[in-house]
Amino acid sequence: MQDTPKHTNRLIHETSPYLLQHAHNPVDWYPWGEDALELSKREQKPILLSIGYSACHWCHVMERESFENEDIAEIMNDLFVNIKVDREERPDLDEIYMSAVQVMTRHGGWPMTVFLTPDLKPFYGGTYYPPEDRYGRPGFPKVMQAVSEAFNEKNEQVLEQADQITTQLNQMSNLVDPHEHELTEELMDKAFQHYRSTFDSQYGGFGNAPKFPPSMGLPFLLRYWHHSGNEYALEMVELTLQKMARGGLYDQLGGGFHRYSTDERWLVPHFEKMLYDNAQLVVAYFEAYQATQNTFYLDITTETLDYVLREMYDSENGGFYSTQDADSEGVEGKFFVWEPNDVEDIIGEENAEIFCEYYDITPHGNFEGENILHVQTPVDIFARKIGMDIEKLETLLADSRQKLFDEREKRIKPGLDDKILTSWNGIMIRGMAIGYQLTGKSEYLTACEKSAEFVLTTLSQDNGLLLRTYRAGKSHLNAYLEDYSYFIAGLIALYEASFEPKWLTEAERLANIMIDQFGDPSNEGFFFTGKSHETLIVQSKSAYDGATPSGASMAIHSLLRLAKHLDKPEFHNKAVETLKLYFHQMDVMPSGSGQLLCELAFLLSTPKEIVIIGEKEGTQTKAMLDALHNIYLPNRVIALSDSKDGNTLPLLVNRSQIDNTATAYVCEDYVCKTPTTDVDVFLQLLSVE
Repeated sequence: MQDTPKHTNRLIHETSPYLLQHAHNPVDWYPWGEDALELSKREQKPILLSIGYSACHWCHVMERESFENEDIAEIMNDLFVNIKVDREERPDLDEIYMSAVQVMTRHGGWPMTVFLTPDLKPFYGGTYYPPEDRYGRPGFPKVMQAVSEAFNEKNEQVLEQADQITTQLNQMSNLVDPHEHELTEELMDKAFQHYRSTFDSQYGGFGNAPKFPPSMGLPFLLRYWHHSGNEYALEMVELTLQKMARGGLYDQLGGGFHRYSTDERWLVPHFEKMLYDNAQLVVAYFEAYQATQNTFYLDITTETLDYVLREMYDSENGGFYSTQDADSEGVEGKFFVWEPNDVEDIIGEENAEIFCEYYDITPHGNFEGENILHVQTPVDIFARKIGMDIEKLETLLADSRQKLFDEREKRIKPGLDDKILTSWNGIMIRGMAIGYQLTGKSEYLTACEKSAEFVLTTLSQDNGLLLRTYRAGKSHLNAYLEDYSYFIAGLIALYEASFEPKWLTEAERLANIMIDQFGDPSNEGFFFTGKSHETLIVQSKSAYDGATPSGASMAIHSLLRLAKHLDKPEFHNKAVETLKLYFHQMDVMPSGSGQLLCELAFLLSTPKEIVIIGEKEGTQTKAMLDALHNIYLPNRVIALSDSKDGNTLPLLVNRSQIDNTATAYVCEDYVCKTPTTDVDVFLQLLSVE
């Protein structure tokens, strides 16, 4: 018999795995909602707002140390109305109150702990607090006592400070540039120089430790290289991609990338794996393959997509899960690390000697006495070093990896956050669709289609609006700008992989809803939250591209491409007007504008409209698509029709076959060059700028 938990709070009725993790804390937790907010107003009691997510290591630490501690919980319950929020479900709250913590402390992170007045204005906050004074941080009980005393004994000053912080948040969240600026290549040049100045020429990446995968910066630099011919931009991309993929940041046995590296060498990661990181990085690696034809990049991306299908996908219903935890059995990274003796027992002494040298597995270890697999020397150089035929070495390594992987599967796995988010599914649909284009692996396309159908049914309301999140049979919370813009981008990519017109039809419908729900009536961009959302202390227009692209950036991405596909100048104009609002941001903060800069590159090029009239499964059609997908051509849209006479999509109207053979059209602004049935001529037309 399982023991009945001593405590159960209101979080037991939630679906978020993160909130459910706290459902048996002695803390009297509330979810964000009217009950908690009204209680705070009625009793004039400050709110203790705690925000985190299920894969966050330090969130687990603070729960064990403080939220499970009955003495600390008693203080929390006496002094505050305690609200727990999953940042992945409520990115609007996370953005507002993380900005507040950064204003107050000049740094941020999770778990986030912020204290609010009953009218929801922040007046004090921080991140992780230990249970007693430690690490140069005050203990959590001491902090709470001081905050409560200030609120009750110096209430006027606290409220004044809260008003000042809220005013500052509103100013920060609406840093749009109302002046007319011409969008020119100078912005791209300045951004390149910024990336160059912060580039780590030894280990790749930008800046110092900790290092996060530059998921949007690298695609921008590829576009800059393509546009300008500057080879150093490509060198920065290649070194970074190679170092990340050979480091501990990448799971050398199971595929997929961890969240970030704690060191400059990409060796020791925070071990959680996020769907959005892997969705974005597969695009970066695929594009690098297209640009260089180096199959190393193709291998990494297919391994990553295979990992996602294996670990992060609901194959029965469709939909991609959110995260895998950093911890297993309460220990960070335990699932992923090895000792030399374990390796030898599994693959034998002779193979283990080579394998351990290649992956830097040593008796003293490289992570808390154990070993994170990483590659110090590329396989061709290592083969020469040990005097082994490279094919034989690659076979030995692959066989050994498989045996270790099989053994690792017997371990207790990290926790899985199996909620399905509309936005993150959108960017994974895009990654899978691009993967299908390059590899032709049908399982990638099937997963895209099932995920898209899942969102359009299970995560859609009767009025056509989207919902944010699904888990355990329940879909809820109104979708945000990023949910619409990411998902629309995924639908466009899915059309360009499957050429089923229904995906473009849905993308157009949702784009119109997005503009209506989130567009600023003064025609100045998009709000983070829409008409259907509750009113918060800030209505943000942020376009900051951080770990994920901003909703505004991806709205621009989607509208620019839909405008081409559907001949919708109003979509193009909305995208350009929105991009211009962030001229100053791109100018002074390029590292936080990676996706915006990619859209600037699209706009400043003359995007190609590529049309193929031919049977999808026809030999000639496939040859044309293979040729197209294996070259780097980021600024383009693709349409295809099985009908010899095109169909109703604008790009396909009046397009027909030559001599009943698959025929390609390469157009710019709907003006086409002479169509061709010859693959080599087709490639020549594509290469003409």
